[in-house]
Amino acid sequence: MRIKDTAEEWRVTASETPFTGAKTSARTDEVVMPDGSRVNRDYQVHPGSVAVLALDEQDRVLVINQYRHPVRHRLWEIPAGLLDVPGENPLNAAHRELYEEAHVKAEDWRVLADVYTSPGGCDEALRIFLARDLSEVEGERFEVSEEEADMQLARVPLGDLVRGVLAGELHNTCLAVGVLALSAARAGDGIDALRAADAPWPARPFEA
Repeated sequence: MRIKDTAEEWRVTASETPFTGAKTSARTDEVVMPDGSRVNRDYQVHPGSVAVLALDEQDRVLVINQYRHPVRHRLWEIPAGLLDVPGENPLNAAHRELYEEAHVKAEDWRVLADVYTSPGGCDEALRIFLARDLSEVEGERFEVSEEEADMQLARVPLGDLVRGVLAGELHNTCLAVGVLALSAARAGDGIDALRAADAPWPARPFEA
């Protein structure tokens, strides 16, 4: 039996945005339930994001260690960032994030996974790419600030990251989904069966 998620939208009778931040906002919708009752649903409105699992020729993943204030942790992550504008091509955004956070470029790109990071309270859609055939970017590094100024870079064997996720030692969503998806792809139909880097993304439509 093959199952898949389906798009559906229940009727909204009222909506307000009590908070608007620099990148995201908070919204309250009054939603009509199947029995006709009405309930309020609060959630974060998010522009969408991309992440890059960059794999080198030694089967190591490029990872970043960064402080995340909401969870009071330094987390090991893969390069990631927001879509800057509505309709932005996610592959272009992924190229940008890999360059800005790791000063690396890649020649081979595939889609690993598309996920909603926290659909009970946020509409963020995340696309995770697999990037291979890596090389350093020539020229000066991108200037970073705030938490990014304190980032550390490393290259860690894929197997070590998988073990860290399963042991409860690594918690970042992008990293966890990325390394487990890559491991599953290898154990299944192989990397060549992954979707093309420009595969449609209904959650965040874009122009090719």
